[in-house]
Amino acid sequence: MDLLQEHLMRARASGGVFARSTARPPWGLRLPGAIQLAVHAVIQGTAWLWVDGVDGVDGPTELRPGDLALVRGGPDHFIAHQPGAPCVTHEEFQSLPDTDEYVAGNSVAVFLCGAYRFAGDIGRSLVDALPPVLSLPASIDDPIHAVVSLLSREMAHEQPGRQTILDRLLDVLVVLGLRSGLGRSPNPPAWFRAAAADPRLEPALQAIHGEPEKPWTVVELARTSHMSRANFARAFQQMLGQTPMRYLTDWRMTLARDLLLTSDETPEQIASHIGYGSVYAFTTAFHRHHGQPPRRWKHAAANSLT
Repeated sequence: MDLLQEHLMRARASGGVFARSTARPPWGLRLPGAIQLAVHAVIQGTAWLWVDGVDGVDGPTELRPGDLALVRGGPDHFIAHQPGAPCVTHEEFQSLPDTDEYVAGNSVAVFLCGAYRFAGDIGRSLVDALPPVLSLPASIDDPIHAVVSLLSREMAHEQPGRQTILDRLLDVLVVLGLRSGLGRSPNPPAWFRAAAADPRLEPALQAIHGEPEKPWTVVELARTSHMSRANFARAFQQMLGQTPMRYLTDWRMTLARDLLLTSDETPEQIASHIGYGSVYAFTTAFHRHHGQPPRRWKHAAANSLT
């Protein structure tokens, strides 16, 4: 099992808006921070991307043809023909005619802007692990470059099945961006960092993430990683900062929060899915972890999202 794949499958990602724009200077676009994950790619010309007042972001980033940028939700961000240019909202932004004659100009920028959303805690944890702005420069042998080219070609022409193709290509583009982003992130998820730094732990992590309902013990997890119990427990603590059993509980609680937010399953059903023998045992563990029982937590979380 692939740990990133496991998280992506549970993240329930969905593409929102995706648009191809053509603009001649001066131009500028302001994107709302409510977009959980914004995706930008330049097809022709250049564009500058920046976010004001965010720690960890050095300044405007220049995007060239084939480059990909992911922007995490938070403050509004901007994309324009030059840094600091006046920017309007996407409702006000008007793309000029997308004709061959117009696009041929050297100063014209052709770019793609997309919005992506992840449901539940697992998806949000993936996005939160990314830097505020992630720029991935183009490389001819990089699959991102090929996907951006295909997206641009599909968006430029009306063909049967166009929307389905666009949806799938956007999925691929976001997954490629996430994979690169987590690898470059200064604060990647513990499971991602640990699996990369100590491959011996990956089988145990895969077991926990893939079958959280099983009554795992430290001995059984050590066996999946072909390690002695003592060596496994020591390596796990060093790499993840907690014991294997604590990590298992944290993962079960993550799944519980995710199911409470994104499904209609009852606490009884959730308890069964994540490895608790009774709803009482699950409710007790959840209350200990979050300070309130599952139903009350779900109500409070739902209200905070409205």
